[in-house]
Order: sequence, then structure tokens, then C-alpha cells
Amino acid sequence: MAESTHTARTAHAVPPLPTGPRAGCPFSPPKELLDAREQGPIGHYTHPGGKPGWMITGYDMVRSVLADPRFSSRKELMNVVDFEIPPPPPGEFVLMDDPQHRRYRKPLMGKFTVRRMRLLTERIEQVTAECLDAMEKAGPPVDLVAAFAKPIPAIVICELLGVPYEDRGFFQGRIDSFMNGETSDEDLMAAYTEVQNYLADLVAAKRANPTDDVLSDLTDTDLTDEELKGISLVLLTAGLDTTTNVLGLGTFALLQHPEQLAALRADPALVDGAVEELLRYLSVGKQFWRTALEDVELGGQTVKAGTTVALSLSTANRDPERFADPDVLDLRRQGGGHLAFGHGVHQCLGQQVARIELRVAFSALFDRFPTLRLAVPAEEVELRPESADVFGVKRLPVAWDV
Repeated sequence: MAESTHTARTAHAVPPLPTGPRAGCPFSPPKELLDAREQGPIGHYTHPGGKPGWMITGYDMVRSVLADPRFSSRKELMNVVDFEIPPPPPGEFVLMDDPQHRRYRKPLMGKFTVRRMRLLTERIEQVTAECLDAMEKAGPPVDLVAAFAKPIPAIVICELLGVPYEDRGFFQGRIDSFMNGETSDEDLMAAYTEVQNYLADLVAAKRANPTDDVLSDLTDTDLTDEELKGISLVLLTAGLDTTTNVLGLGTFALLQHPEQLAALRADPALVDGAVEELLRYLSVGKQFWRTALEDVELGGQTVKAGTTVALSLSTANRDPERFADPDVLDLRRQGGGHLAFGHGVHQCLGQQVARIELRVAFSALFDRFPTLRLAVPAEEVELRPESADVFGVKRLPVAWDV
């Protein structure tokens, strides 16, 4: 749909993107990206590391590239900086292509089926209730991020992987260091090393004494300890930060759209659609990157072999040629098809876990606290910087009637 509309145009340039908090609406993509999409779905772009490339902002073209084997996910091929990027460690399959990617992903696919995830629902409900009990006991105001949005996905992914309950705080802190966009290089490497050392010990413990969890199951395959360590890091990173930020930013968005929140409260069955709409509307995982393995024609432009393209999920999910009134939060929106979990062979493996967590958490939160509201003016809610890999709120002070 969208690609052909702009094929005759000369490629435009996408300006450098902001690194600080978003100006204007905290739920909307940066104005620079929205303006670029208006000029066409593909534009020249200089990556933050200084290398020239392309930025793709239109839904159809982003989806097409994500499914195109002529574009690579391999970390070492990312042509975004002036120095050589090493390949990812064993097991970190999101930065690999097939057949390596398939080798690591295949043993996991049976662990994240819809059926198995449904079995998790009762435990997720229990974890959510415990967080809400603690909030109610503490009384308002509370920071919803610390009290609710962080601990639910942390407990769930740690239990799935077999991380001891008492260690979840350690992981929350370290993973936040990876993803918050504000950690110094020195502190980032220190956190990464700590997690790597911990995971090495955890893999060894699971081999010696397997328990009922995903990591223990994987020790019964031909995967090496180093590979298991890398897979574990991928699952922890993906399972913690993105869901946390959809919960935090999603609650903020619903509180700022009282008519939509009222509709959800009036019809609890609306929660499935609400989750899908919030995933589309917020697009907290903002971008993916792919590198062309050969010359590829896109929208009348030639992406040369070896060039890295940035794929803007946030503007793709707000593309007016794919979604009617895309800047409107509409919990009754029909059609779905958002790209929040990606597309193609790299589509998010844990998306069913995330959906269940979000459905359970949002339903329980607004059921328990029907008068939930911001405890500070909306403009004082502190946002993650635009440089963060995953967008969201740092803190969300909320209150309710007692």
C-alpha cells in the first residue's frame, strides 16, 4: 500500500533524532520521524555512530524488510560506526541469521506456545495480586513503575528461566543499566560482566541439579554452557524491560485518556483489544536494524549491499496508510497487525508471555483501584530519554481514594 505512493520522489534526509525526553505528546514518536514519514517511507539517515544509511518509516516497507532474507540481523555486519563490530557471543540469537539463529531458537519454541503460556496465567495472577496487595498496604502515593510495572515481569521471567526469587532485584537493576540509555560505558560493562558471571554459575547449577524451568530443560540439549548463557541473557533482557515499559507507559496513557479507561472498566472483555492497541500506540521498542546483503530496491531507492537500515516501528505503527486515525488511542480498534513484536523469523518469541502479563496486570490494576490517578501533573512525569533502546517512564507517581 504505502510503498508505491512515494516511489517517484527523490529520497529525503532524516535529521538526527533527539536523545533527551520527547517534546510534546509523551506517547507519540519524535516529530523528526513523523515529518520524515510524511515525505516518504524511506530516507537517507546518518546513524548515531556516524555511518550513512537509511531510515524506513512506513508500515509496508518496514514489514517487508523484516521478512526479507536479503537483509541481515547479524551484529558484526551492522555498518553504523567507524570501527569493526565483533560478532555476538554464542547463544545471543537475536543478532544472528539462520542457520545459527534457527539452531538457538528452535529448542525454545516449544517453551513459549500459547498452550503453555495459558498455564502460566494463574501464577501471573498471583504475582500481580501480591504487588497490588503491597501497594494497597503502603497507601498512596506510590511509584507504579517500582511497585508494579517492574516486579511483575521480573518475577515471571526469572521463574520461567529458573532464577531464584531472591535474585530478581539483582537482574532488574542490571538489565535496567543495559536499557535505560543513561548508563556510562564503564558502568554498562560492569553490569554486563556481573550478569555474565551470574549466568555462568546458574547454568552450572541447572546442569548439576535441574529443576522445572526453561533453562533446566535446555541443559538436556546439545547446547554448550556458553550458548545457554547467551540464550538466558536474551530471554532475561527481552522478558523484563519491554513489558515493564508497556505497563508503566500504558498506565500513563490510559490515565490521560479517561474515556478509553472508562470503556475498559465498563467492559472487561475489552482488555485483549486494549493490550494490542497499547502495543501499537506506544511502540516502546522503537527500532530494529538490518543490513543489506546485496543491492536492494526499496521505494525507488537502491540500498547498497553492506548498508544498514534503521526500521522505525513507532512510525510504522502510526502509519495512516495502514491504520485509520493512527494517532488516536482506540481500545476498540479492529484489524490489529501492529509490528510491536516485529515480523518474520525474528518475531518476538516471548510475545505470548507478554500479552498474558499485560492482560492480567491492566485488568487487575484498574479493578483494584478504580479511582487510580496521577499523583503529579502529567508534565512532571519523568520519561526515559529518546536514546534508550526501549521507551517508557522512569517513574509514575499514582494515588487513589482510600
